[in-house]
Amino acid sequence: MRKNIVAGNWKMNKNVIEAQQLMFQLLEYKKNNTSNCEIWIAPPSLYLMMAKDLYENNEIGVFSQDMSEHESGAYTGEISANMLESIDADGALIGHSERRQYHGETDSHCNRKIKLALDKGLIPVYCNGETLEQRKAGQHLEVVKNQTEVALFTLSAEEIKKVVIAYEPVWAIGTGETASPEQAQEIHAHIRNTIANKYGKEVADEISILYGGSVKPENAKEIFSQPDIDGGLIGGAALKIADFAQIIEGFN
Repeated sequence: MRKNIVAGNWKMNKNVIEAQQLMFQLLEYKKNNTSNCEIWIAPPSLYLMMAKDLYENNEIGVFSQDMSEHESGAYTGEISANMLESIDADGALIGHSERRQYHGETDSHCNRKIKLALDKGLIPVYCNGETLEQRKAGQHLEVVKNQTEVALFTLSAEEIKKVVIAYEPVWAIGTGETASPEQAQEIHAHIRNTIANKYGKEVADEISILYGGSVKPENAKEIFSQPDIDGGLIGGAALKIADFAQIIEGFN
């Protein structure tokens, strides 16, 4: 059975004191509340070890916001799958739209990163989604299908089952725009069908597909109630415990 997941992407936010405070608040929340989903965070990489130390019983999943497509070597500023494995991180976001936009990442890069992550026992959270221009041109289904095939279709059935997909319509990230629950469901079902056509329905039904476009406390429940939406990759609303907690409760 596939997992429900609410994952917070902190992006480039919070100094060390603020980060520690939010991590503590999350731990307290988790101890005092029953949640019907897994709770993950992707803090800046400087804070990954602090998070792992705090969540010693794996109460909260700890993910890097990116990882290198290379195993090691002269790649200044990069973090390898091996490093993440060595601190017991749970996984990494791969191919986030901001990495694509500002760092020229492609689905071929994503494919190499996903393979490396899986080889090290890490969970890759593979992000894809279309731009506003692509949606307006009616290309959104084709774009997302192509992204999914290039990034994932070299994997075996056993491997692809370990991938979490985050669909993030680029036009809805940080803009306050949100795909309607129906628009999001259409793409999520399309991604699942794309995978089912190659790997079979049984495999596709095991893969968690998260929605990542401006999920807020007020729309979380409705978005999460869609049949092919298994949670959210949350940006701004993950930076305040009250907002993030309300989104987690979208599964209650």
